[in-house]
Amino acid sequence: MPHSTSPESPPWSEDEDSVLPDAPAADTSADEEAVESEGSEDVVMHSAEPPKGSSKTYSKLEELFDDDEDENEEFPSSGIPSGAKMETLEEVRDPSKEDLKLEDLFDDEEEDEEFPSSGLPANGNVESSPSAAPLQLTPSANYTDPEVMLAFYQRVFPFRYLFQWLNHAIKPSNDFCHREFAFTLQNDAYLRYQSFQTGDFLRKDIIRLNPSRFEIGPVYSANPRDRKTLRKSTAFRPISKELVFDIDLTDYDEIRTCCDKANICHKCWSFVTMAIKVVDAALRQDFGFGHILWVYSGRRGAHAWISDKRARQLDDSKRKAIAGYLEVIKGGAQSGKKVNVRRPLHPHLARSLDMLKAHFQTDILENQDPWAEPDKAERLLALLPDKALNDALRRKWDAAPGRSSSSKWADIDALAKTGASKHLDTTALRDAKQDIVLEYTYPRLDVEVSKKQIHLLKSPFVVHPRTGRVCVPIDTKRLEEFDPLGVPTVAELLAEIDDWERANTKSDDERETKKLQDYEKTSLKPYVEYFKSQVSNLLRQENGVKRERDEGDAMEF
Repeated sequence: MPHSTSPESPPWSEDEDSVLPDAPAADTSADEEAVESEGSEDVVMHSAEPPKGSSKTYSKLEELFDDDEDENEEFPSSGIPSGAKMETLEEVRDPSKEDLKLEDLFDDEEEDEEFPSSGLPANGNVESSPSAAPLQLTPSANYTDPEVMLAFYQRVFPFRYLFQWLNHAIKPSNDFCHREFAFTLQNDAYLRYQSFQTGDFLRKDIIRLNPSRFEIGPVYSANPRDRKTLRKSTAFRPISKELVFDIDLTDYDEIRTCCDKANICHKCWSFVTMAIKVVDAALRQDFGFGHILWVYSGRRGAHAWISDKRARQLDDSKRKAIAGYLEVIKGGAQSGKKVNVRRPLHPHLARSLDMLKAHFQTDILENQDPWAEPDKAERLLALLPDKALNDALRRKWDAAPGRSSSSKWADIDALAKTGASKHLDTTALRDAKQDIVLEYTYPRLDVEVSKKQIHLLKSPFVVHPRTGRVCVPIDTKRLEEFDPLGVPTVAELLAEIDDWERANTKSDDERETKKLQDYEKTSLKPYVEYFKSQVSNLLRQENGVKRERDEGDAMEF
């Protein structure tokens, strides 16, 4: 059972698997945001002989990879699918083959990418955002036009800080040089096992290839580009990678009532807020990690990157143990009771319950109103332990149709006190109510993403092709202020640069001595500045790099 360890036993100890529960058997589907790297080649792939005519007849990327039924993964496990052909990069970039529209690749409404980033919204005013209107996605919207993406990479993307974050130092090291990058090109080709000697080479290649997005993989024992030249296959293996976690709102579809599938609103974004609070507290207080970066996935979720050296060097068994430690909700939408934990509660669960109680009252009972309908109310009764009490509650609710979830929740204690059940076990009732709170508020993680080093995850600051929103970092100190619908899109950022330059046209004598970088002219600035501060803290701890040196010696693009 999870959470059975004593506080003195570090969750990552060598015998952890005997203490912490293993996560359930791996699902055949992986997260849209992650791609396993085993058994795949560094080739570009797209469907052979695409039909002529409208670009909408082209195969979607997820179909090329035979992504079963889990549409959380835009780039399922790598490998050459049937019906795909290998080509050289030059052939893939043939202009005659580039008429495929990117939005058609991600046409499935249940695709990953969830929510906006944390930090202030574009206008800096959260209250000005729509109250709870769902974000409806236009299927034909071309959010990542190649010309727009090229301008974004050339003018806005913070390559300098991304390099420092992955390199853990100012001067290039194997932490960066042996790191795998994977590119999704504009014509749906997927390019694996790319590596670069410096951040500047990464920037130049991205500008040359102009991918719609790119993923970050592990650091290998050798340069990924050289792996075919190694005599022994065992000489090429992953040796480190950030510990990562993935939160996707589609995992909450059975309990959120405001939206479903790809749609989100402020009401259901609260599920992500709750999850970040609980997981972040556990990672810091229970595991002692300090360098945790939360990143908005661009559509309907968030990712955590833990960059502490201890976290990066965890092997797969320890990653699995940590994921199991955090996994409480178990079972699919059709399963019964999903929370079964020991009493007394593990300190992590007791702390989480205290954090989540207030959210349960407002975000669940009031905003989601999950048991308003009779069939949903039956789900609540099924989680209570006393049949006589359940019968009394059912009669009361049948006599008062339309009773709110808040009232139904209060009725449980009210009827219990009246003696509706002569043999009521009050301790069992209390435990059942705690389990219900956890079931409706505790994080629902895609633990498969966290278990292995070889998973690739979408880079911070890339653009989500279905929404056009940038995958910005989330400031956990301002978590409640974060507006998922206020995160800037790539087109908005480029328009903001044009507006700033028109408004600040001056003669040479009047121009400021300090030249602003283009991102500083946009609403992306607070997100980049937050990311920059996180990188500086990481460099200081690992290498004793002071901010003055960071600013003076780092690469200039």
